Amino acid sequence: MKIVDEIKLDFDDILLVPSRSPTASRKQVELKRSFKFFHSQRIWTGVPVMAANMDTTGTFGMGTKLLEFGMTTCFHKHYTANQIISHFKSYHTSPHLWVSIGMGDGELEKLDNVASQLKWTPNICIDVANGYTDQFVGWCDRIRGAVGDDPIIMAGNVCTPEMVQELILHGGVDIVKIGIGPGSACTTRLKTGVGYPQLSAIIECSHAAHGLKSDDKRMGLICADGGCKIPADICKAFAANADFVMIGGMFAGTDECEGEWEYHPQVPYTIKSEGGLVQSVKKKSLKFYGMSSKAAQEKYGNGLKDYRSSEGRIKSVPYKGLVIDVVQDILGGLRSACAYTGAISLKDLPKCAKAVRVNRIHFDETV
Repeated sequence: MKIVDEIKLDFDDILLVPSRSPTASRKQVELKRSFKFFHSQRIWTGVPVMAANMDTTGTFGMGTKLLEFGMTTCFHKHYTANQIISHFKSYHTSPHLWVSIGMGDGELEKLDNVASQLKWTPNICIDVANGYTDQFVGWCDRIRGAVGDDPIIMAGNVCTPEMVQELILHGGVDIVKIGIGPGSACTTRLKTGVGYPQLSAIIECSHAAHGLKSDDKRMGLICADGGCKIPADICKAFAANADFVMIGGMFAGTDECEGEWEYHPQVPYTIKSEGGLVQSVKKKSLKFYGMSSKAAQEKYGNGLKDYRSSEGRIKSVPYKGLVIDVVQDILGGLRSACAYTGAISLKDLPKCAKAVRVNRIHFDETV
């Protein structure tokens, strides 16, 4: 086995260094970005934070709410074509809503059905656990050939520069999702020993993607997927040159999520309904699991196959209320990070950011 001696870093391994700033107020920081793409002819403008296409967070409710902030939602791939069509008819002009597909039978038919009913093709997220197979590159290229050069195609996951370039050049992909195992509900690293520290993966893969440019200044892009536990991690991902950042666990537990909620009764009072008096209930927690977990395999497939292990954990995420509170915390952190580092916009953050390696990022709160 070949050993790479160079140290690779994760979010907890660095802190961004403050610098003199021309920005008088956090309010002046511009978080919206505009992107051109290597293949798609569309231009995307918005705040490049995405809700992950997990069945709990990649929901219609999440998409509707994040749309108000110019943010993006990747709908999970278990919505039917009819469900997608019904929802997109209300938001057909929005570039912030994405349809997710896998590599299974019927995925192309699903896209064709959606496109024929809506008279246009939505942006597409091609999502698999392991993006390193020749079949996956071929499948992405097949999807690009079927939908043409209008939709934005995002695909993954991978974590190394070589595969980023392969997917962009030969798979027809515009945005490559970066991250093998960093997600809070993922156990790939624990079960397989495979992965890559997420901060270094973002730095190296963004360099590879941005190096692929066309004559009209269109270039490859990446989306950092997984590993962001707190707003600071999102700031560091953008500072490391991520174009988009995908969030799962941080959005989990909000009202806009779907899934299995645990409730606890509010004993002191009741509320009226047409059927009489009913006991009021309050959300307590949400069942949150990785899409490669045993729970997901049993819910959407025929159970866990005997040739594989579960690579996702099941967690109970405390109820967080409306997602707007999480969004404002994230956006506030991004504005402050830019102001601290001397960036007047999110676009400028990678150019202004300087980081130092650390042993810990904060003091133990129990001391």
